[in-house]
Amino acid sequence: MVPCANLIGFAGQELSRKLPHMLGILIETTTLVGTGELTEELLAERTTSLSRIIAILLLVSYVVFIFFQTQSHHSIYDNVFEHDEGRDEDGHKDIHKDKLTLTECIIALAISVALVTFIAIALVNEIHHVVTEQGVSDPFMGLILVPLVEKAAEHLTAIDEAWDNQINFALSHCIGSTIQTAMLNAPLVVIVGWGLNLPMDFSFEIFDIAMLIISIITVGNFLRDQKSDYLEGFLCVIVYVAIAVAAAFYPNPPEVTQAHH
Repeated sequence: MVPCANLIGFAGQELSRKLPHMLGILIETTTLVGTGELTEELLAERTTSLSRIIAILLLVSYVVFIFFQTQSHHSIYDNVFEHDEGRDEDGHKDIHKDKLTLTECIIALAISVALVTFIAIALVNEIHHVVTEQGVSDPFMGLILVPLVEKAAEHLTAIDEAWDNQINFALSHCIGSTIQTAMLNAPLVVIVGWGLNLPMDFSFEIFDIAMLIISIITVGNFLRDQKSDYLEGFLCVIVYVAIAVAAAFYPNPPEVTQAHH
């Protein structure tokens, strides 16, 4: 009983501390409970309306977060990152490497954005075919394959920084992209869908929410002592593989199954 109580207490603490940016998703999930008296059309309409309101709130929160990080309290982050830079053993080599000019940076960014846009469009167009025709489960596609491809560059960067003992830089890349997805990308999809008169919402599967909570509790538990080692890293990889296996065997939503038949 005591370990269970400790786990519940820790889980509550971690959720209250780390889930504010996922508030919209959790509200959507809990709102769907106890709505048996609503018709399917009315429920979908209310879910879409609520999602749009939550999307606006998340976008405002993201703007405040960016202002906090870059303007009002940027010195906190500067001190942490400067400390990490001093721990980079081969940092002196990077200083002497050739740097791009401003014009070259703008051109490189423009080309990169254009290529990424075309690749993203091709990827999105193939998702339905892969899920319905190739037998890949929808949760595995959404939780594992697409994020793995989308964040490949950030994953490699985080691994390189962790290898150089720059753990704060590594965490900032991982957590920063997660916050951006939850507080900017997802709400932006809902807002754009609203403008295009498409019913985009935050109504996710319970499986997705459960995997999110498990991930937060696991990683939060490893980071409690502000230390890490190869064992904790290995266990994180095992948890990721376990989630991937669960997602691969999780059945597709009814609408996806019907589309296949």
